[in-house]
Amino acid sequence: MIKRAEYLGLAPLLIYMAIFLGWPLIAVMRFSFQNSAGDFTLENFSTIAQGIYRSAFILSFQLSIASALISLIAGFIFAYALVTSRYRTVKKFVATASGVLANTGGVPLAFMFIAVLGTYGTLTTWLKGIGIEIYGGGWTIYSFSGLLIVYLYFQIPLMVLIALPVLENVRKEWSEAAQSLGASSWTYWRKVLIPILFPQMLGLFLLLFANSFAAYATAAALTSGSLALVPVQIASLIGSNVQVDGANIAMALGLGMVLLIGVSTVGYAALERRSSRWRR
Repeated sequence: MIKRAEYLGLAPLLIYMAIFLGWPLIAVMRFSFQNSAGDFTLENFSTIAQGIYRSAFILSFQLSIASALISLIAGFIFAYALVTSRYRTVKKFVATASGVLANTGGVPLAFMFIAVLGTYGTLTTWLKGIGIEIYGGGWTIYSFSGLLIVYLYFQIPLMVLIALPVLENVRKEWSEAAQSLGASSWTYWRKVLIPILFPQMLGLFLLLFANSFAAYATAAALTSGSLALVPVQIASLIGSNVQVDGANIAMALGLGMVLLIGVSTVGYAALERRSSRWRR
């Protein structure tokens, strides 16, 4: 009876997931293997494996790798500084701010950066007034590097937020034991802490990668489609009547995203489970 009650408590969540996750996923899988006439075909996957759609996957992959790697390193440094800080108020403030910034994205974030670092943004205009022309060398906020900066705005706070619990579980006894055996700080980090934290950090990297790869609204609003990322291409195909079987090709792209993000999520869960052993 107790087990039945436990499963009954999960019913609302399972129903929610079935409606808003399972049903759309089935629809994506179904239409990705069909053409506009409803006939079975593999042509959609042949199409996305070449040309602009292949380039979109490569560009999205590069952007996600870059933002995840930079965010992992910067966020880890900030989180470690907070954990070792004696100022609890600062720690609480930064943790709260990270929670807000990690969920700041989409169109408002894009417009904020345009207002600050756009061609006629406030910071751009001010720097130009003192003789610094940030657009003089061909750089622009609407480029790959510009979009990377915008992504770091919410990726680094997310890393801080998810790295804090990990670093808070690092025990002082480990450092004391290493020091009692004559180990230096570098030896402690290299032979004790890094091997312990590596699976967890790799899992966090996969989580950041998936978060970046799936982002759509910020890139669409900032670049207006000039950067051919996968989510932007999907939206373009669904809203266009020019491309033959465009909606079905979009579904194939979506299925590719689902598989890639799914692998990242499963990898994160597996690494999280493995690293949980040392936290017991």
